Amino acid sequence: MPGYNSKFDLTVSDIDLIEVALHRQRSDLSARVVTDAGAPDPAAESASDDDTTLRHIHDLLGRLHNQKVFYRPRRGAYIGG
Repeated sequence: MPGYNSKFDLTVSDIDLIEVALHRQRSDLSARVVTDAGAPDPAAESASDDDTTLRHIHDLLGRLHNQKVFYRPRRGAYIGG
């Protein structure tokens, strides 16, 4: 059985494209799961599958965000804002 590739050659723009696509997919699934009234549609058969997919996408977006390195000065106090 083949193993998984542990080394990826992705650029920052590749990761950005993946992140944008995940945000788009998440918003499309959210619109499908939630009706205009704002309540979940109980008649939808795939609502459970969509909800699971939404959770996976949200988790992946969180892991991508946590791997980002944001600017912090090497010296002096960091003043955000």
